[in-house]
Amino acid sequence: MSQQFSAVFVWSRNIRLFHWINVTAIFLLIVIGVIILNSKMLGVSVDGKILLKTIHVYIGYIFAVNLLVRIVLGFVGKNHERWNKTLPFQLGFTKELKDFSQGEKIIYQGHNPVGKLMVAALLFFLSVQMISGLVIAGTDIYYPPFGEYFAEYIAIDKADLAAIKPYSKTNVDEEAYKAMRTFRKPFITAHVYSFYTLLFLIPLHIFGVIFTERKERTSVVSAMINGYKHLPKNSKE
Repeated sequence: MSQQFSAVFVWSRNIRLFHWINVTAIFLLIVIGVIILNSKMLGVSVDGKILLKTIHVYIGYIFAVNLLVRIVLGFVGKNHERWNKTLPFQLGFTKELKDFSQGEKIIYQGHNPVGKLMVAALLFFLSVQMISGLVIAGTDIYYPPFGEYFAEYIAIDKADLAAIKPYSKTNVDEEAYKAMRTFRKPFITAHVYSFYTLLFLIPLHIFGVIFTERKERTSVVSAMINGYKHLPKNSKE
């Protein structure tokens, strides 16, 4: 007898909104980031580079706020919004992963064990991007939340912070500027390598979603649009 499937509401509007804002912001950040990284080869002027970085930062703010809301939602949200349903840290996860990897035919309402590992990896590297990006924005084009602090740190005349501009040495103490650039180097490194890691993880995530959709036929893709997966009665949360 064929297994009976029914529509189960899994992904809330909050989760779906986070997901698609995240997808859009990351896509735009990657495109602009690649252009910035290759600005010399592409012949981008200094003013053009500053403009690109400014746009990159504003999109980064949207990305950061969206990610922070999702992090908070993981603690105060409902059902599959919560971290105990999303991340691989709950009691019994190791056994779930072992059973799943051995081919046990278990269908999960939310993420399967491998999916939870992927979510954890993505959230970690997205958080690295957010934190390092905010520091870089402050040290590079002096944007919030750290821009005013760094501008004041390198200013000769602390009362004239408005004179501190990207790629300008007006009112800039050279020694303080060098110290600031040294401070930001590990954040640059983290930002770049996290970026490359995400370029690997994101296609892997997409492949995993497509593979699960073809294997389970549970409407994995459309569920991130309408919230509903088509699941058997014995599906596991």
